[in-house]
Amino acid sequence: MAFPEPKPRPPELPQKRLKTLDCGQGAVRAVRFNVDGNYCLTCGSDKTLKLWNPLRGTLLRTYSGHGYEVLDAAGSFDNSSLCSGGGDKAVVLWDVASGQVVRKFRGHAGKVNTVQFNEEATVILSGSIDSSIRCWDCRSRRPEPVQTLDEARDGVSSVKVSDHEVLTGSVDGRMRRYDLRMGQLFSDYVGSECGRRCETGREDGGPARGTPASLTYPSLLQGPITCTCFSRDGQCTLVSSLDSTLRLLDKDTGELLGEYKGHKNQEYKLDCCLSERDTHVVSCSEDGKVFFWDLVEGALALALPVGHGVVQSLAYHPTEPCLLTAMGGSVQCWREETYEAEDGAG
Repeated sequence: MAFPEPKPRPPELPQKRLKTLDCGQGAVRAVRFNVDGNYCLTCGSDKTLKLWNPLRGTLLRTYSGHGYEVLDAAGSFDNSSLCSGGGDKAVVLWDVASGQVVRKFRGHAGKVNTVQFNEEATVILSGSIDSSIRCWDCRSRRPEPVQTLDEARDGVSSVKVSDHEVLTGSVDGRMRRYDLRMGQLFSDYVGSECGRRCETGREDGGPARGTPASLTYPSLLQGPITCTCFSRDGQCTLVSSLDSTLRLLDKDTGELLGEYKGHKNQEYKLDCCLSERDTHVVSCSEDGKVFFWDLVEGALALALPVGHGVVQSLAYHPTEPCLLTAMGGSVQCWREETYEAEDGAG
């Protein structure tokens, strides 16, 4: 006799505040999990970057070397390196263990909003208000970037990297996806020619210079883009913009799959993401909450009250229902209601 398969558990949302980290670094501009979710990074307006164990609330190391506030950071796949960017226009490569600056890359003409490693942590990609994305080789001593992506017509607010794709969002209202294998650029945007554009570029993924082949999808994105990301399964892209709307698009076709509203995002660059199982869309808000929507239904599932102020940044654990939020000078760690902390971790 075959027993029926057990029903999968419904996803649990993180809504129990487990810890509050008083970071002591001015305003926290961004909070980021490392690759396995055991640690997190906080970027401060006091020019420092800090490494934490968020569940235990313990500070592990402080990294000092920026000349102005730190706006974004990322960890490498093996947890040996960090990269960061900030208001001093510099991109910094750090050694995690020693806390020392390994390289400092200069070349942007404005503050660096966003940084990411490629999957092998051999290249850092940085996006700036100077409208460019620059690719820096971590292994060579050359001071200039190995490649510059300059299709954006206004500041770059978001860069995400997969194994062969670069997803970017810009204040010009365009979300661009560079397919480095095919040498193509896909752009979803608003303008006199609304919709998606596919341009064939060089095989090395360089700036696309081919003839546009306009597709028939209507205008999807409205206003400056604040954040973009891939879904965990790599099939979709999520984009937020300053019209207080998030949109889910099919990555390959650009088709609009869903819209999510209810939060407030009209002034600030705020983070959005998908939950660890791609079941919910998650966004910061300027009214002190984090909003969760059911990805398929589009219905609001939870408006999590964080505090009084702007929730400027968030990070979702890669495999568990664990959320980090940044407001003012502190970071809050949230878990599901059924979570029981280990000794010393709650």
